Amino acid sequence: MRAVLENLIARFNDRSEADESLRAELEGLEKVIRVITDRQRFHMILKNCRIVDLEEGELESADLTITADEETLRGVIEGSIPPFKAFATGKLKVKAPLEDILRFRKLLM
Repeated sequence: MRAVLENLIARFNDRSEADESLRAELEGLEKVIRVITDRQRFHMILKNCRIVDLEEGELESADLTITADEETLRGVIEGSIPPFKAFATGKLKVKAPLEDILRFRKLLM
């Protein structure tokens, strides 16, 4: 799962670097993102328009928490499962203020 998340982060950071409107949307934000699967827990930080510091382990609090079983999360990240379908069926859960959910949808798309 770590390699899948690292790939996701690299794609997001590349997109952020290339997309001026995305950078403008993320400018000045610093958010902690937590990912919980049935097997592992990770957290990372969005700052300076990039996602950095992927670490394994639990955090008490985060600005955005993504919860899914590993198979679903891998499918969403790799594109074999549509994110909205996973969310609508309850296989993918996102806990955050609506503004952050809308902002971070670009992470999974």
